[in-house]
Amino acid sequence: MYARCPIPVLVPHFRVPSNLSARSAANNMSTTSSDTTQPTLFGDESVPATDVTFDISLPAISDPTESGETMGCAHFAALLAAPQAGDGVLKKYKTVVAWHARRIQDTSPPAKRRKVAAPTCDICNATLSRPFVCLSCSFAGCWPGGHITSHLHETGHSFCVDTRSGSVFCADCDDFVYDTAIDAVYLSTVILIEEQMTQFQVSKRPREPYQPWMPSESESAVLKEVTLLPCQSRRGLLNLGQTCFLNVILQCFIHNPLLRNYFLSDRHNTRLCKHTDCTCCEMDNLFSEVYSSNQTPFGPTSFLTTTWKVSAEMSGYSQQDAHEFFITALNQIHGTCRGSTNISCNCIIHQTFAGQLQSDVTCERCGNMTSTVDPMLDISLELRGKGGEVSGVENTLAGCLRRFTKPEKLGTKEYSCSKCTKAHEAVKRLSIRKLPPVLSFQFKRFEHKTASKGVPQKIDTPVRFPASLNMAPYTTLTMNHLGKDGDGSTYPGPGAMYEYDLFAVINHEGQMDNGHYTNFARFRDEWYRFDDDRVTLSNLGACLNSNAYMCFYVKRHLDYKPYMKPTYRVTRDNDIVREQEQEKLKEMARMKEVDDALMATIAGD
Repeated sequence: MYARCPIPVLVPHFRVPSNLSARSAANNMSTTSSDTTQPTLFGDESVPATDVTFDISLPAISDPTESGETMGCAHFAALLAAPQAGDGVLKKYKTVVAWHARRIQDTSPPAKRRKVAAPTCDICNATLSRPFVCLSCSFAGCWPGGHITSHLHETGHSFCVDTRSGSVFCADCDDFVYDTAIDAVYLSTVILIEEQMTQFQVSKRPREPYQPWMPSESESAVLKEVTLLPCQSRRGLLNLGQTCFLNVILQCFIHNPLLRNYFLSDRHNTRLCKHTDCTCCEMDNLFSEVYSSNQTPFGPTSFLTTTWKVSAEMSGYSQQDAHEFFITALNQIHGTCRGSTNISCNCIIHQTFAGQLQSDVTCERCGNMTSTVDPMLDISLELRGKGGEVSGVENTLAGCLRRFTKPEKLGTKEYSCSKCTKAHEAVKRLSIRKLPPVLSFQFKRFEHKTASKGVPQKIDTPVRFPASLNMAPYTTLTMNHLGKDGDGSTYPGPGAMYEYDLFAVINHEGQMDNGHYTNFARFRDEWYRFDDDRVTLSNLGACLNSNAYMCFYVKRHLDYKPYMKPTYRVTRDNDIVREQEQEKLKEMARMKEVDDALMATIAGD
């Protein structure tokens, strides 16, 4: 019996690595911002800014000298081991982390927020967008100017904390340090604040509290008998005859955190599935093979056969487009997945990739605006400008998104106003109404033969794309906000709801008729290049310098929904109650008939 090693869905917050030097960390700090906070936050008081108490269980802190245990920083471990001093540092640390968590979770409009002074450096009075706070006193200082480190050396205090990442700097080690206890406090505090401040449109109650999974006695007994398999996914896929288009899409599926956790948690079991030619079963088998102990390249023969059976346009050994197979695979998984419906689908594909596009058409004569909302699974971006040119346009992902959401003029033959009842010129603008957990971008590099273009061709223009992406400027919420009272520097809601991180890139080499697909994918903090069965260690720089055809980004912070009982369970429970009531009425009627018969018998006697 084998067990797949559990993998977390996403690390909710990125931390500064323990081996990050002070010099390299300083290069990423800035000191100018208009953010506001409460001046008393960094004082000696250990209570958070709002009336909220913390009840967070902390891991036991053992003596670092016992059993040869090695800690990240012996100075910090010794401080936490001291009863009174350790408790005071942890309370101060939780206060600082809670302040920043509340600030990024604040969803009130900027104009309605309480105006308070921004934190400033206690030495140079510079406004701090990333304050560093001493854990021994109320001092707050800047990092680039070196004032926080100067304070630590002059006062003999040893530790300060970065409010944004929660990373602790040790003056004795002259470096950022890592400690498992402080890491647990950071994550617990952030999750607690998010639970308290997250509100839902469908419910006035806050987010469901986080509860870590703890195995029961029966589960623990089962786990003792299993053989753990390595948590790795660096397995190449064999080319079965011009099937590189399939291999790159499958590698992106394998490295997709949401799909990975869905199939590795046995949400779709091949042995219990009743579908024939089921793509979900093929995905389940694929993950079982990739996360097995076998290191040799795997041939997805069964996956390819199933695709041929259910999709005639993808059958045969001719070259196929990776994006077309991507859409086909999504539809096939959706059709065979548990929870698949035509309305408000709750399958894993729609939970992962589904978003919404909003199209606003405004009549230039009367100002009437008509809005249409359409579902989307990915976004296809043009590389040519309005005039059809490629050179001279902004060849970046951000530039393509700006052109995608740029207002477009509609002629009188293209639009007829419902209010004016006549054809007039109008302005059409696209925006993203709902951001999906995973964003998929396709750059339109292939131009097929048309009436105006007699020869098909490929656009080889390089497109620059970032490792981290903020989608706020392209959302409907932000565009409406900027159109009313926004100043362009702030976005509605917490910034975390717009942030995405790159995890996979697909590249196409060669021309349309004789090209080849490869891809980059991130596994934890390492990047790998996949060329069919060849897997090589790479880096982020090589990935960003590649000529991308498709890019995949995952949301840094996943959105949580309030727990709501599914409608089918509500209907089932109501039917059970109704049946029980009917049974009671039938029993009462039967008892009444028995009583009437008994009374009639007595009366006859």
